[in-house]
Amino acid sequence: MTTFRDAAMNSKAWPFEEARRLLKRVEASGKDHVLFETGYGPSGLPHIGTFGEVLRTTMIRRAFEVISDIPTKLICFSDDLDGMRKVPGNVPQQEMLAEHMHKPLTSVPDPFGTHESFGDHNNAMLRRFLDTFGFEYEFYSAKEFYRTGQFDEVLKRAAERYDDVMKVMLKSLREERAATYSIFLPIHPETDRVLYVPMKKVDGVNHTVTFDDEDGKEWTLPVTGGNVKLQWKPDFGARWAALDVDFEMYGKEHATNTAIYDRICEILGGKKPEHFSYELFLDENGQKISKSSGNGISIDEWLTYASTESLSYFMYLKPKTAKRMHFDVIPKAVDEYHQQLRAYADQDAAARANNPVFHIHGHNVPASDMVVPFAMLLNLASVSGAEDKDTLWGFIQRYAPDASAENNSQMDQAAGFAVRYYNDFVKPTKVYRAPDEKERAAMEDLVKMLKGWTGGLDAEALQTEVFAIGKAHDFDPLRSWFTALYEVLLGASQGPRFGGFIALYGVEETIALIEGRLAEA
Repeated sequence: MTTFRDAAMNSKAWPFEEARRLLKRVEASGKDHVLFETGYGPSGLPHIGTFGEVLRTTMIRRAFEVISDIPTKLICFSDDLDGMRKVPGNVPQQEMLAEHMHKPLTSVPDPFGTHESFGDHNNAMLRRFLDTFGFEYEFYSAKEFYRTGQFDEVLKRAAERYDDVMKVMLKSLREERAATYSIFLPIHPETDRVLYVPMKKVDGVNHTVTFDDEDGKEWTLPVTGGNVKLQWKPDFGARWAALDVDFEMYGKEHATNTAIYDRICEILGGKKPEHFSYELFLDENGQKISKSSGNGISIDEWLTYASTESLSYFMYLKPKTAKRMHFDVIPKAVDEYHQQLRAYADQDAAARANNPVFHIHGHNVPASDMVVPFAMLLNLASVSGAEDKDTLWGFIQRYAPDASAENNSQMDQAAGFAVRYYNDFVKPTKVYRAPDEKERAAMEDLVKMLKGWTGGLDAEALQTEVFAIGKAHDFDPLRSWFTALYEVLLGASQGPRFGGFIALYGVEETIALIEGRLAEA
């Protein structure tokens, strides 16, 4: 019998593929632990892409723990010593923030008034989001990392090997920028601003930098103790060297810099980690989701209309393919997630290793208690005008008498989400149309069939009858018959299996719905 570990060693699921690659690295190095890292730039409120990075890294970490007994650790590193180079458009007190431009984010006052700084506020937001999903991680602050001396040895090495690191960087820069570029960004002792100024001298013996500030005053500062920070590209490689990172993933915007990060890591005495470059998330218009502009869908917004698990499922799918993340994708993600839950129970080890729900839950995959698909609930909410989930439960329990809010917690949660989603997104965009003569005749025949129906709430039998009526009226393709039902009766271009809808909504209620729409048309 194939064990789950054996299945994992042959699985084509992307987390296992990455885990196997990482295992080869660690076995070759002889390390006694594996360090995963994710980075976060707290220049704005955390967004869904940041969450996806931690989630996907966690999936690879979980996969690694299946195939190896080597201990693992995940660090979430916040670059909160970065200077604020622009004011995010989706936060309050814009004028106040503008007064603190170029100061480290942990030196900028919190516009929300809840934390010591804007960086601290955004760090807290990130941790709250991650804790919502139960991630196991250690949080690292760049401010603490630089100022408590944890980065000092690598910073000294950067001063000692300054010319070597600069050669790597200068190859990637335009001539104008290269003329004034330095890997070190001093933090002004008086103004606390992060300065982008050329270095007059980098002393590799005493580990200091000398520069003129914007007013022409000369300063000499040690590179240690948080007096300077590294530019973001050198910082990537230096952090890998300082922490001895084994794995980090990032978006494709970083992919062209991978060789730079790797080489700097090696110059500073580290071993380059394994990488994974993922495609970006797009909004409904195909634009990259940005934490500063606030476009796309946020974590909190998704969780207003669907479960955390459905979001995790969406994140699992095809990480190397760009995906549009907007509200319309939620119902499909919910229903597909529950389809995978139902399949998992009867799968063998190989199939389970490839099932997305394992990578979401590990070995503790729950059973699905969704007796009605989420998309069906939305249609039910639409035709019934449901303002609360109790209305939906009245229909659900007629269709599935043994189901209840107490025993079907996922179903109960989904009913509440469906009402909210319907009222916010479906109801405002519903557009009904009148049937043409052919469609009207078919719908009148559907009413006649239902008035004589004696088959109870058998969804498949009802679907067969609806199908037969479409064929009898020569709909070609037959899909156009169902599209007509959706557009005339539900005010939407897509909808559920109509036999299942009738079984859930009720035969008499469906008759009344059709007759009402035909009378109005």
